[in-house]
Order: sequence, then structure tokens, then C-alpha cells
Amino acid sequence: MQGNGASATSKNQSSMKIPHVLTIAGSDSGAGAGIQADLKACAARGVYCSTVITAVTAQNTVGVQGVNIVPEDFVAAQLKSVLSDMQVDVVKTGMLPSTDIVKVLQQSLKEFPVRALVVDPVMVSTSGDVLAGPSIVSGFRDNLLPMADIITPNIKEASALLDGMQLASVSDMRSAAKLLHCLGPRNVLVKGGDLPDPSDAVDIFFDGENFHELRSSRIKTRNTHGTGCSLASCIAAELAKGSPMLSAIKVAKRFIETALDYSKDIVIGNGPQGPFDHLLKLKSTSRKSCRQEAFDPSDLFLYAVTDPGMNKKWGRSITDAVKAAIEGGATIVQLREKDADTGDFLEAAKACTEICHLHGVPLLINDRVDVALACDADGIHIGQSDMPVRVARVILGPEKIIGVSCKTPTQAHQAWIDGADYIGCGGVYPTNTKANNLTVGLDGLKTVCLASKLPVVAIGGIGISNASDVMKIGVPNLKGVAVVSALFDRECVLTETKKLHAVLTEANCPNFSWV
Repeated sequence: MQGNGASATSKNQSSMKIPHVLTIAGSDSGAGAGIQADLKACAARGVYCSTVITAVTAQNTVGVQGVNIVPEDFVAAQLKSVLSDMQVDVVKTGMLPSTDIVKVLQQSLKEFPVRALVVDPVMVSTSGDVLAGPSIVSGFRDNLLPMADIITPNIKEASALLDGMQLASVSDMRSAAKLLHCLGPRNVLVKGGDLPDPSDAVDIFFDGENFHELRSSRIKTRNTHGTGCSLASCIAAELAKGSPMLSAIKVAKRFIETALDYSKDIVIGNGPQGPFDHLLKLKSTSRKSCRQEAFDPSDLFLYAVTDPGMNKKWGRSITDAVKAAIEGGATIVQLREKDADTGDFLEAAKACTEICHLHGVPLLINDRVDVALACDADGIHIGQSDMPVRVARVILGPEKIIGVSCKTPTQAHQAWIDGADYIGCGGVYPTNTKANNLTVGLDGLKTVCLASKLPVVAIGGIGISNASDVMKIGVPNLKGVAVVSALFDRECVLTETKKLHAVLTEANCPNFSWV
């Protein structure tokens, strides 16, 4: 049996290769930087991360209080354990506190080559603490940089590697990148976050031939501890997935910018520099007072689905439309913005999320998992031709709401198997909001409801004149109606929502109970 199991394992390994990053760095007891940041960054980017610990630090949001270096023979033992067994794609280095450890790493990578080496030459933390002495610089230059596929120094580290060269401008960063490239690495990314530019954070990427000036918005926040470690780990993660170098850098920068923006107001620790939230989860767990801790099927009672064309027709913004619907009695809101620019949609979604959460109303995003995560929405609603529910669940995690459109009992059963929280069934009546949308009628709605193990919301052509008929079909898991035109293709969203809420309440449907 053991022999058969081993054979099966080998076959599985050959057929499904998991992207794997090995991080070699120091442990941060405050978990904002170092090994802990690397683990979180790789998890957020969807790759496996193993670790070799080079030092154990005592540090928090105030600073570094102590460093205990791991003996080089034990660092070597850790390296051999992982590299000899676990099919590492990319190695990322952080804090390498002694020249002996640098040499150990160099020897290990000669014995066990990997696809790429990402070197974050950690010498000075973002908070200004010195983490490696001058003797390490020569070790980096002589032994590590010539092996590196990319190095990612900040301007202080670039200065140290170049014997104290002063970097005070983007032009200086370009010169430094070129000089660093001469030391052996195939690519250089000089990070300019410490430059005094008040608006943009500028990084310079040099591949030996071309310079790329990479700009991102400067986020006003104290929560920047571990940004350098995390950026390098994200680059390593994208390289492990097979991305080209420049693409990996751009994705990593965009991720860090998103995470910093999400985390800008969280408070952890009393010091001047706090950690940020790689997984975009902390705010959602701290907002229990104004958000449901779990999906409540009664929220489907009056389900408002926005439409950009209708809002434009009546001259109102999406935030005005959402606020009016909630004030009129909408119990859940879905943003459906099929053709909007992603940046504009994200900003609108953030504003609508704030409005909904202020009123304790869940907000869902139609189709766009990326936007839902970035704006901290409560979940998504997807169609049969969109991302599979099981994939969305893996990405979103167990806490988020996932709804899926279904027209048949088979689709409803699959939604339950795949981990959906509810289904939307329709169109019940003909509608103009979706082209070529086949109607199921009241009988089809009832059939799906009876087959579904999930709560159901009816959708399609429903308004004040027929909502009562829908809710009276006599099935306990029909929890409400979803409406588009009946609310948003009207002059006053507030008035129409109040009217529809009154009709639904008057229907006194036995399927609905207030909680």
C-alpha cells in the first residue's frame, strides 16, 4: 500500500505543479515584515511559500529591539531540507545577516539551481533600523548579486551597495540602477518610495538595455512596515507562475498599492509604523456592528440591481441611486456595471460599499471578483457563463456571499454543490435589461425553487404590478424579488422602492420572516 501511495503521489506531482517560492529571511515578531510578510504576500498571490529563517528579531511597530542570528550550519540544513525535496521555482532573499550565511546560500543554489533568484538586499528597514552591517555589503556584491535575476533595493540600500552614492532624484535612481546592473544582476529595480515627491511613488526598472519609470499613487498611511519584503515576494510569486519580469513587477506594484490603500486606516500597535493587510480581510472582521457576520436569506426580500444606462437616463450618479434605494427599503444591492472602466467602477464601488455598510445592507458586485475584493464588497453575483462558483469561492473565501443565476433544477443543484449561498431564478417575465434572456414563468420559478437546496430570489420583469403574484407561488425558499427597471428606470428611486416594499410586505408571504 505504501508503494502504491508513493507512486500515486509521484504521478500527481508530475501532473499538477504548484508554483513554489522559497523565502530566506529573518523572522519579525510583529509579523509586519520579514518571513511573515513573505508568507502572507505569497498566499495573497496564490503560490506556495516555504521558509528558511536566518535570524529571529524582537520588533514591533516602534522598532527593532533585538536580533538573534541563526548559525550558518543550521541555515544550511534548512536550505538543504527544502531545496532537495520540494521543487522550488523561485528563491527570494531578505535579511541575510552575515557573510557566512550569504556564502552558504550561494553554495546551496549552485547545488540546487532554481528558475530565478530575487534578492531584496535588506540592510535598512523602512522604519530606518539597521539590519545588516557594512561587512555584509561586500558579501552581497561579490557572491549574491552576480547570481540574482533581479535585485530590489530601496534608495538607502542602493546607496550602501554603491559605496555611499547619494540618491536624491529620479535621475540619480537611473544612474544607480545602471551601476548596480554592472555588479552582475540581470535586472534592477530601485525603489523610490523614500524620495520626497508628495504625489507619486516612483521606481526605476533597468533590464540592462531599457529603463522603465514605474509610478504609483502615494498612499497617505502609517501602515507601510514590510512593503519592501512584500513587493519582492510578490515579484517572486509572479515569476513562479511564469510571468515575464516586467509584468511580474507591475502586478506586484499594483497589489502593494491596493493593499496599502485598503489598510490605510487600520490601527495595529502604538508606534509610528504599522503593518498592512495583505489579505484584505481585517476591516471586514472589525466591522461586525454594521455588517452581517453570515449570509441572511431574508436580505433577499427586496434586491436592488443597478443599471448604468438607466441612471444616466435620469441624470443621477450610482451612489445617489444606491442611497435612494436603501432609504426606500432595499435589503440588498447589486452593482451591475458591465461596460464601465475598471478604475471608475472600482471608485464607484468603494463609495457604494461605504453607503451600504453604513446602513447594514449587503453589497454585491456583478461578475467582477477583482472589484469585489478591492472594494471590500460583501460578495458577488455570477451567471452561468461567468467564473465557476467553486473558483470564485476559493478566491473569495468562506465569508463572502456568492449568488448565481439559474434557470433549471440541474443548475440550481450544481450551485449548491459548488458553494453558492443563493440562486437568482429568471427571467420570470420578459425584460429589456438582458438581451435574449429566456423566460421561465411562474411555473418554471416554482420548479427551480422546489429543486433548490438554497434560498431563491426571483428576477426578470418584476415590478409593483406582479411582485405579489411572484411571492405567492407557495414555496418556502423563495425569499424575495430582484428588480432593475422597476426601481432605476423611474424618476424617483426612493418613491418606487417604498411602493414595492409595501407591496411585498402586504403580500404577507409565508416565505418571509423578519429577523
